[in-house]
Amino acid sequence: MEVEKKDVPRVTTTVAGDRNRHRKRKRRRCICLSVIAVVLLLALIILILALTVFKAKRPITTVNSVAIKDLDASVSLLPPRVSLNVSLDLDITIRNPNKVRVKFRNSSAILLYKGEVIGDVPIPAGEIGSDGTKQLNLTLTVFADRLLTNTDVYADFIRGNLPVSTSTRISGKARVLNLFNIRIVSISSCDLDISISDRRIANQTCHYSNKN
Repeated sequence: MEVEKKDVPRVTTTVAGDRNRHRKRKRRRCICLSVIAVVLLLALIILILALTVFKAKRPITTVNSVAIKDLDASVSLLPPRVSLNVSLDLDITIRNPNKVRVKFRNSSAILLYKGEVIGDVPIPAGEIGSDGTKQLNLTLTVFADRLLTNTDVYADFIRGNLPVSTSTRISGKARVLNLFNIRIVSISSCDLDISISDRRIANQTCHYSNKN
């Protein structure tokens, strides 16, 4: 009888210990599953926000106006020579439609004559706040030595009409939820006809292109 009394508590203790270990394992499993579920839920919420509310949109560059600032033109017959100095004022607006700020790098606006660069002006790096706009007032000056090496300019000068074009490229990035950097580019270009006799812009057609 004494042997049986000693064995009973040992069996009871062993069973109780197994139950406690089982409960602890079950509790740890539940905690792990809960943590995984929370992490997956947060990841899903971040993904939805990144694809909807905070989805990176391309900035919109608009050329508000192009005006002649300076125009000095003359022609001499002996010896045949054309003297031409032109400066253009560009009024440009960059709008950021994103819910996050956009940082853009050093860029430039260029002036072209029949595909050849004849002038440029730097655009310093900066940033635009969420749903904000930035206005740029730029002055493009023709590099006369580059322009006059193109023989077509003499015929255009005699006709009194100088066709040129401007091109502005703004590139930068938007940081979404402090997790992703999205590269964005905004390009604007305008085809202009400069009336030399009237010293004004005769025609102006602008085009816009945006891409990620």
